[in-house]
Amino acid sequence: MRKAEVYYENRAAGVLAEDDEGYRFKYHEEYLNLPEARAVSLTLPLQEEEYFSMKLFPFFDGLIPEGWLLSIAERNWKLDSRDRMGLLLACCKDCIGAVSVRPGNEQ
Repeated sequence: MRKAEVYYENRAAGVLAEDDEGYRFKYHEEYLNLPEARAVSLTLPLQEEEYFSMKLFPFFDGLIPEGWLLSIAERNWKLDSRDRMGLLLACCKDCIGAVSVRPGNEQ
């Protein structure tokens, strides 16, 4: 299982995990209790329940670079363009905008 810590404006907002069944995203309870808590995406509104998808959630997939920048990432880090979670973990630590994704503890 691969995990990623999802940050909103440098505050840990939740965990994205990939396993054999698909992808899961869950907001941290502490984050949900903050008065200034915001959803990381309109497609992932704040809720206590876990989100599940067979494919990487479109919002997170949209953070992955495209074109020449993706080619550079694939070549330099020897990543497969079909490994969307691997690309997300390698390329999205410092995204444009409020959301960033950093590698979490793997199990």
